[in-house]
Order: sequence, then structure tokens, then C-alpha cells
Amino acid sequence: MDTQRKKGLLDTCVLAVLKKGPSYGYELIGLVSPCIPVSESTLYPILKRLEAAGCLTTYKQEHNGRLRKYYQITPAGEERIRLFLEEYDFVAGGGLEKAS
Repeated sequence: MDTQRKKGLLDTCVLAVLKKGPSYGYELIGLVSPCIPVSESTLYPILKRLEAAGCLTTYKQEHNGRLRKYYQITPAGEERIRLFLEEYDFVAGGGLEKAS
């Protein structure tokens, strides 16, 4: 799988998990890893990139005396999922071969 497609897949997996509800980094690793193994060093740059793109927002909430940073999907993030799935359907359905 090429790097760009893998990057898009990872981004979409993170967004899909967040579509179910807000989550914090460590929890996200546990939720995404059954589908695609992901480490902290991979996840946090993805979250930063998605936040910069407007696909998610963050807020902090106290938990057991410590602040946790939670990530929440935005409408732009939901649109990004939709576009990725649309592109996937096109490619999986032989759309590239039909277009040439």
C-alpha cells in the first residue's frame, strides 16, 4: 500500500472511532489498534494533522486529578470519512480501470 493511501486510511480510522464519541489519546490507541496497529508516535502526529485540517477539535477535562485532552470529530471530519469511502468504492469497484 502506498504511503499516501496508508496515511488516508489511518486518518479515516481515527476519525471513524471519534465518530462514535470523544476520546483521549491512550484510549484511541486501544480502539484503533485492533484494526490497524498504531503507536503513540504514530497517533499524535495524526491527531495534530487532523486538528490543523479542522477535522477535529479538542477540549480538556479532569480525570482522577489530571487533565486529559479529548478529541472530538467535526462536520469536516465526517465529510473526510465520506470522501475517503467514496474514493475507496470507486477504486474497489474498478473505477480507475473504467476511467482509463
